[in-house]
Amino acid sequence: MLYIWDIEKIIENTLQQHNLEINYEFNNHLTVPMSYNVSTNTIKFNYLQINGYKDKLNFKIKETDENFVKLILYRVLGYYLDFKKNKHDTRILMYGEDDEIEQLKSLIETNAWEFGRTLVPKHLVESYDRVRDLDKMLLPSH
Repeated sequence: MLYIWDIEKIIENTLQQHNLEINYEFNNHLTVPMSYNVSTNTIKFNYLQINGYKDKLNFKIKETDENFVKLILYRVLGYYLDFKKNKHDTRILMYGEDDEIEQLKSLIETNAWEFGRTLVPKHLVESYDRVRDLDKMLLPSH
């Protein structure tokens, strides 16, 4: 079982390792394991969701608890990198047509996985790619 302080330490160490200035906080109302809020530059995580997600993937992804959290974190950092590089018109998410909204969500999601992958150490790339494939079946759209 991963606890809040365990996850905070992993996030803090990873952010320091990559020289990233991003806030982070626990949020027990979050319906996904981890997310990035571009307006507040904050990573939010729910340790119960992380543990549940880990249990669902445990039979396919054989990694330490620390590495598992990092796999989730790298994808979330991909959102940060995407928003830093691409200034998406997020008004589309509020006011766009359904097809525009889906198209933008899909682009952001794809970019997050790709940008996140650039941070993944070589020894975790295979697991990261496996999580990406399995994630499509497990989580609702972010």
